[in-house]
Amino acid sequence: MLDSSARLLRLLSVLQSRREWAGAELAERLRVTTRTVRRDVERLRELGYPVDATPGVAGGYRLGAGAALPPLLLDDDEAVAVAVGLRTAAGGTVTGIEETSVRALAKLEQVLPSRLRHRVAAVQASMVALTGSGPTIDAAALAVIAGACRDAERLRFGYTDREGAVSRRRTEPHRLVHTGRRWYLVARDVDRDDWRSFRVDRITEPAATGQRFVPQDPPDAATYVSESVSTAPYRYRARVLLHAPVDVVAQRVPPTVGQLAELDEDTCLLTTGSDSLDSIALHVAWLGVDFEVLELRVLADQVRALAERLHRGAGTGVSA
Repeated sequence: MLDSSARLLRLLSVLQSRREWAGAELAERLRVTTRTVRRDVERLRELGYPVDATPGVAGGYRLGAGAALPPLLLDDDEAVAVAVGLRTAAGGTVTGIEETSVRALAKLEQVLPSRLRHRVAAVQASMVALTGSGPTIDAAALAVIAGACRDAERLRFGYTDREGAVSRRRTEPHRLVHTGRRWYLVARDVDRDDWRSFRVDRITEPAATGQRFVPQDPPDAATYVSESVSTAPYRYRARVLLHAPVDVVAQRVPPTVGQLAELDEDTCLLTTGSDSLDSIALHVAWLGVDFEVLELRVLADQVRALAERLHRGAGTGVSA
Protein backbone atom coordinates (compact mmCIF):
# COMPACT_ATOMS: atom_id res chain seq x y z
CA MET A 1 0.00 0.00 0.00
CA LEU A 2 1.21 3.53 -0.78
CA ASP A 3 2.28 5.62 2.18
CA SER A 4 -0.12 8.42 3.04
CA SER A 5 1.75 11.31 1.36
CA ALA A 6 2.27 9.46 -1.90
CA ARG A 7 -1.33 8.26 -1.79
CA LEU A 8 -2.60 11.83 -1.43
CA LEU A 9 -0.61 12.91 -4.48
CA ARG A 10 -1.96 9.94 -6.40
CA LEU A 11 -5.52 10.79 -5.33
CA LEU A 12 -5.05 14.39 -6.45
CA SER A 13 -3.72 13.23 -9.81
CA VAL A 14 -6.67 10.86 -10.35
CA LEU A 15 -9.20 13.58 -9.44
CA GLN A 16 -7.61 15.85 -12.05
CA SER A 17 -7.93 13.26 -14.82
CA ARG A 18 -11.74 13.23 -14.94
CA ARG A 19 -14.60 15.54 -14.00
CA GLU A 20 -16.19 13.21 -11.41
CA TRP A 21 -15.34 9.93 -9.68
CA ALA A 22 -17.47 7.53 -7.66
CA GLY A 23 -15.99 6.62 -4.29
CA ALA A 24 -15.81 2.94 -5.21
CA GLU A 25 -13.94 3.79 -8.44
CA LEU A 26 -11.37 5.82 -6.55
CA ALA A 27 -10.92 3.04 -4.01
CA GLU A 28 -10.37 0.50 -6.77
CA ARG A 29 -7.93 2.75 -8.65
CA LEU A 30 -5.89 3.46 -5.49
CA ARG A 31 -6.28 -0.08 -4.13
CA VAL A 32 -7.62 1.12 -0.81
CA THR A 33 -10.97 1.02 0.95
CA THR A 34 -13.73 3.58 0.45
CA ARG A 35 -13.19 4.59 4.07
CA THR A 36 -9.57 5.44 3.27
CA VAL A 37 -10.75 7.46 0.28
CA ARG A 38 -13.07 9.50 2.50
CA ARG A 39 -10.26 10.09 4.99
CA ASP A 40 -7.81 11.14 2.25
CA VAL A 41 -10.38 13.49 0.75
CA GLU A 42 -10.70 15.19 4.14
CA ARG A 43 -6.93 15.57 4.32
CA LEU A 44 -6.87 17.18 0.86
CA ARG A 45 -9.53 19.63 2.03
CA GLU A 46 -7.45 20.46 5.12
CA LEU A 47 -4.55 21.23 2.76
CA GLY A 48 -6.75 23.68 0.83
CA TYR A 49 -7.87 21.58 -2.13
CA PRO A 50 -11.63 22.02 -2.78
CA VAL A 51 -12.91 18.48 -3.23
CA ASP A 52 -16.70 18.45 -3.64
CA ALA A 53 -18.69 15.36 -2.64
CA THR A 54 -22.18 14.24 -3.64
CA PRO A 55 -23.83 11.85 -1.16
CA GLY A 56 -25.92 8.80 -2.01
CA VAL A 57 -25.59 5.69 -4.15
CA ALA A 58 -24.90 7.73 -7.29
CA GLY A 59 -22.66 10.17 -5.44
CA GLY A 60 -19.03 10.87 -6.07
CA TYR A 61 -16.10 13.24 -5.74
CA ARG A 62 -15.09 16.18 -7.90
CA LEU A 63 -12.12 18.53 -7.69
CA GLY A 64 -13.76 21.95 -7.46
CA ALA A 65 -12.53 25.41 -8.26
CA GLY A 66 -10.59 27.11 -5.50
CA ALA A 67 -8.90 30.40 -4.81
CA ALA A 68 -5.65 29.10 -6.28
CA LEU A 69 -4.76 26.58 -8.96
CA PRO A 70 -3.68 23.27 -7.39
CA PRO A 71 -0.45 21.69 -8.66
CA LEU A 72 -0.92 19.59 -11.76
CA LEU A 73 0.59 16.13 -11.53
CA LEU A 74 1.74 14.99 -14.96
CA ASP A 75 3.51 11.84 -16.04
CA ASP A 76 6.42 12.07 -18.51
CA ASP A 77 4.35 11.74 -21.69
CA GLU A 78 1.73 14.22 -20.44
CA ALA A 79 4.41 16.79 -19.59
CA VAL A 80 5.99 16.51 -23.04
CA ALA A 81 2.58 16.77 -24.72
CA VAL A 82 1.69 19.92 -22.74
CA ALA A 83 5.04 21.56 -23.46
CA VAL A 84 4.85 20.88 -27.20
CA GLY A 85 1.22 22.03 -27.24
CA LEU A 86 2.10 25.31 -25.56
CA ARG A 87 4.89 25.98 -28.03
CA THR A 88 2.51 25.29 -30.91
CA ALA A 89 -0.19 27.49 -29.38
CA ALA A 90 2.26 30.39 -29.25
CA GLY A 91 1.84 30.70 -33.01
CA GLY A 92 -1.56 29.13 -33.48
CA THR A 93 -5.02 30.10 -34.63
CA VAL A 94 -6.47 31.19 -31.27
CA THR A 95 -6.22 34.95 -30.78
CA GLY A 96 -4.76 36.33 -27.58
CA ILE A 97 -3.07 33.27 -26.12
CA GLU A 98 0.35 33.57 -27.77
CA GLU A 99 2.00 35.52 -24.93
CA THR A 100 0.14 33.52 -22.29
CA SER A 101 1.33 30.28 -23.85
CA VAL A 102 4.94 31.46 -23.77
CA ARG A 103 4.66 32.38 -20.08
CA ALA A 104 3.09 29.05 -19.18
CA LEU A 105 5.74 27.21 -21.17
CA ALA A 106 8.52 29.04 -19.34
CA LYS A 107 7.06 27.97 -15.99
CA LEU A 108 6.68 24.37 -17.11
CA GLU A 109 10.18 24.07 -18.59
CA GLN A 110 11.65 25.52 -15.40
CA VAL A 111 10.51 22.46 -13.44
CA LEU A 112 10.90 19.79 -16.12
CA PRO A 113 13.55 17.17 -15.38
CA SER A 114 16.53 17.31 -17.71
CA ARG A 115 15.49 14.15 -19.57
CA LEU A 116 12.10 15.69 -20.42
CA ARG A 117 13.58 19.05 -21.48
CA HIS A 118 15.72 17.15 -23.99
CA ARG A 119 12.66 15.29 -25.31
CA VAL A 120 10.69 18.52 -25.71
CA ALA A 121 13.62 20.23 -27.42
CA ALA A 122 14.08 17.29 -29.82
CA VAL A 123 10.41 17.31 -30.83
CA GLN A 124 10.32 21.07 -31.23
CA ALA A 125 13.55 21.15 -33.26
CA SER A 126 12.00 18.77 -35.79
CA MET A 127 8.84 20.87 -36.23
CA VAL A 128 8.46 23.64 -38.79
CA ALA A 129 5.37 25.85 -38.58
CA LEU A 130 3.75 26.77 -41.91
CA THR A 131 1.85 29.93 -41.13
CA GLY A 132 -1.19 30.78 -43.17
CA SER A 133 -3.72 33.52 -43.59
CA GLY A 134 -6.65 31.59 -42.17
CA PRO A 135 -9.06 33.14 -39.68
CA THR A 136 -8.26 33.28 -35.98
CA ILE A 137 -10.70 32.90 -33.12
CA ASP A 138 -11.09 34.47 -29.70
CA ALA A 139 -9.71 32.38 -26.84
CA ALA A 140 -12.45 33.47 -24.42
CA ALA A 141 -15.17 32.49 -26.90
CA LEU A 142 -13.52 29.12 -27.47
CA ALA A 143 -13.45 28.52 -23.70
CA VAL A 144 -17.18 29.31 -23.39
CA ILE A 145 -18.04 26.92 -26.22
CA ALA A 146 -15.81 24.15 -24.86
CA GLY A 147 -17.35 24.52 -21.40
CA ALA A 148 -20.86 24.21 -22.82
CA CYS A 149 -19.84 21.06 -24.70
CA ARG A 150 -18.33 19.57 -21.56
CA ASP A 151 -21.29 20.36 -19.32
CA ALA A 152 -24.05 19.52 -21.87
CA GLU A 153 -25.40 23.05 -21.49
CA ARG A 154 -27.36 24.89 -24.16
CA LEU A 155 -25.46 27.59 -26.00
CA ARG A 156 -26.75 30.65 -27.86
CA PHE A 157 -24.74 32.84 -30.22
CA GLY A 158 -24.83 35.00 -33.30
CA TYR A 159 -23.72 33.35 -36.54
CA THR A 160 -22.71 34.63 -39.97
CA ASP A 161 -23.10 32.01 -42.71
CA ARG A 162 -20.99 31.68 -45.86
CA GLU A 163 -23.38 34.01 -47.76
CA GLY A 164 -22.98 36.73 -45.11
CA ALA A 165 -26.44 36.33 -43.57
CA VAL A 166 -26.54 36.91 -39.79
CA SER A 167 -28.81 34.96 -37.45
CA ARG A 168 -29.19 34.02 -33.79
CA ARG A 169 -28.80 30.35 -32.95
CA ARG A 170 -29.89 28.25 -29.99
CA THR A 171 -27.91 25.03 -29.87
CA GLU A 172 -27.09 21.93 -27.91
CA PRO A 173 -23.30 21.77 -28.40
CA HIS A 174 -21.63 18.39 -28.86
CA ARG A 175 -17.95 18.69 -29.84
CA LEU A 176 -15.32 21.10 -31.12
CA VAL A 177 -13.33 19.89 -34.14
CA HIS A 178 -10.01 21.42 -35.19
CA THR A 179 -8.97 20.76 -38.78
CA GLY A 180 -5.57 22.41 -38.49
CA ARG A 181 -6.73 25.62 -40.17
CA ARG A 182 -10.17 26.17 -38.69
CA TRP A 183 -12.28 25.31 -35.65
CA TYR A 184 -15.80 23.92 -36.01
CA LEU A 185 -18.59 23.40 -33.48
CA VAL A 186 -20.84 20.38 -34.01
CA ALA A 187 -24.19 21.07 -32.36
CA ARG A 188 -27.90 20.37 -32.65
CA ASP A 189 -29.71 23.51 -33.78
CA VAL A 190 -32.73 23.65 -31.46
CA ASP A 191 -34.93 25.79 -33.73
CA ARG A 192 -34.16 23.73 -36.84
CA ASP A 193 -34.21 20.42 -34.93
CA ASP A 194 -31.19 19.16 -36.82
CA TRP A 195 -27.44 18.78 -36.47
CA ARG A 196 -25.20 21.49 -37.85
CA SER A 197 -21.52 22.36 -38.03
CA PHE A 198 -20.59 25.99 -37.28
CA ARG A 199 -17.29 27.67 -38.06
CA VAL A 200 -16.17 29.10 -34.74
CA ASP A 201 -14.60 32.19 -36.33
CA ARG A 202 -18.12 33.10 -37.57
CA ILE A 203 -19.65 32.76 -34.08
CA THR A 204 -20.19 35.94 -32.05
CA GLU A 205 -21.07 36.46 -28.40
CA PRO A 206 -21.44 32.79 -27.39
CA ALA A 207 -23.23 32.44 -24.04
CA ALA A 208 -24.14 29.38 -22.02
CA THR A 209 -27.78 29.52 -20.96
CA GLY A 210 -27.60 27.36 -17.84
CA GLN A 211 -30.10 24.91 -19.37
CA ARG A 212 -28.83 21.32 -19.31
CA PHE A 213 -29.82 18.81 -21.98
CA VAL A 214 -29.48 15.13 -22.77
CA PRO A 215 -27.66 14.55 -26.11
CA GLN A 216 -29.92 13.07 -28.80
CA ASP A 217 -28.08 10.60 -31.04
CA PRO A 218 -25.03 12.81 -31.66
CA PRO A 219 -23.03 12.08 -34.83
CA ASP A 220 -19.35 11.27 -34.93
CA ALA A 221 -18.05 14.83 -34.81
CA ALA A 222 -14.94 14.41 -36.98
CA THR A 223 -16.81 12.51 -39.71
CA TYR A 224 -19.68 15.00 -39.64
CA VAL A 225 -17.36 17.99 -40.08
CA SER A 226 -15.42 16.21 -42.82
CA GLU A 227 -18.62 15.64 -44.78
CA SER A 228 -19.88 19.16 -44.10
CA VAL A 229 -16.77 21.00 -45.25
CA SER A 230 -15.73 18.69 -48.12
CA THR A 231 -19.05 18.23 -49.93
CA ALA A 232 -22.15 19.85 -48.46
CA PRO A 233 -21.46 23.59 -49.04
CA TYR A 234 -20.52 23.28 -52.70
CA ARG A 235 -22.36 23.55 -56.01
CA TYR A 236 -21.00 20.26 -57.32
CA ARG A 237 -20.85 16.98 -55.40
CA ALA A 238 -18.96 14.13 -57.04
CA ARG A 239 -18.41 10.41 -56.45
CA VAL A 240 -15.32 8.87 -58.01
CA LEU A 241 -14.17 5.24 -58.02
CA LEU A 242 -10.41 5.07 -57.40
CA HIS A 243 -8.43 2.00 -58.43
CA ALA A 244 -6.03 2.07 -55.49
CA PRO A 245 -6.05 0.95 -51.84
CA VAL A 246 -7.68 3.45 -49.50
CA ASP A 247 -4.53 3.70 -47.36
CA VAL A 248 -2.52 4.86 -50.36
CA VAL A 249 -5.05 7.47 -51.48
CA ALA A 250 -5.67 8.76 -47.93
CA GLN A 251 -2.20 10.28 -47.89
CA ARG A 252 -3.33 12.73 -50.59
CA VAL A 253 -6.94 13.35 -49.55
CA PRO A 254 -7.24 15.20 -46.22
CA PRO A 255 -10.62 15.01 -44.44
CA THR A 256 -11.39 18.62 -45.36
CA VAL A 257 -11.10 17.82 -49.10
CA GLY A 258 -13.12 14.63 -49.39
CA GLN A 259 -14.33 11.43 -47.80
CA LEU A 260 -12.90 8.01 -48.63
CA ALA A 261 -14.65 4.67 -48.25
CA GLU A 262 -12.90 1.36 -48.79
CA LEU A 263 -14.65 -0.94 -51.29
CA ASP A 264 -12.08 -3.75 -51.32
CA GLU A 265 -8.33 -4.07 -50.92
CA ASP A 266 -7.70 -2.56 -54.37
CA THR A 267 -10.40 0.11 -54.76
CA CYS A 268 -12.06 2.89 -52.79
CA LEU A 269 -14.74 5.55 -53.26
CA LEU A 270 -14.03 9.28 -53.08
CA THR A 271 -16.86 11.71 -52.32
CA THR A 272 -15.87 15.35 -52.73
CA GLY A 273 -17.27 18.73 -53.70
CA SER A 274 -16.35 22.10 -55.15
CA ASP A 275 -17.86 25.13 -56.83
CA SER A 276 -15.58 24.41 -59.79
CA LEU A 277 -15.66 21.27 -61.96
CA ASP A 278 -12.09 21.99 -63.06
CA SER A 279 -10.94 21.90 -59.43
CA ILE A 280 -12.44 18.44 -58.91
CA ALA A 281 -11.08 17.13 -62.22
CA LEU A 282 -7.57 18.43 -61.53
CA HIS A 283 -7.55 17.10 -57.97
CA VAL A 284 -8.66 13.61 -59.01
CA ALA A 285 -6.08 13.55 -61.82
CA TRP A 286 -3.40 14.72 -59.37
CA LEU A 287 -4.00 11.66 -57.17
CA GLY A 288 -2.01 9.65 -59.71
CA VAL A 289 -4.28 6.58 -59.84
CA ASP A 290 -6.76 5.23 -62.38
CA PHE A 291 -10.31 6.37 -61.70
CA GLU A 292 -13.90 6.33 -62.97
CA VAL A 293 -16.39 9.14 -62.49
CA LEU A 294 -19.59 7.67 -61.04
CA GLU A 295 -21.32 10.99 -60.42
CA LEU A 296 -21.65 13.74 -61.95
CA ARG A 297 -22.11 13.39 -65.71
CA VAL A 298 -20.90 16.96 -66.22
CA LEU A 299 -17.72 16.07 -64.30
CA ALA A 300 -17.07 13.20 -66.70
CA ASP A 301 -17.44 15.66 -69.60
CA GLN A 302 -15.07 18.06 -67.84
CA VAL A 303 -12.48 15.31 -67.31
CA ARG A 304 -12.58 14.48 -71.04
CA ALA A 305 -12.20 18.15 -71.96
CA LEU A 306 -9.27 18.50 -69.53
CA ALA A 307 -7.61 15.40 -71.00
CA GLU A 308 -7.91 16.86 -74.49
CA ARG A 309 -6.41 20.18 -73.41
CA LEU A 310 -3.51 18.42 -71.70
CA HIS A 311 -2.93 16.29 -74.80
CA ARG A 312 -2.87 19.37 -77.04
CA GLY A 313 -0.59 21.13 -74.60
CA ALA A 314 1.92 18.32 -74.70
CA GLY A 315 2.27 18.90 -78.47
CA THR A 316 4.09 16.72 -80.98
CA GLY A 317 7.18 18.76 -81.68
CA VAL A 318 8.75 18.86 -78.22
CA SER A 319 12.40 17.90 -78.36
CA ALA A 320 13.87 15.40 -75.89
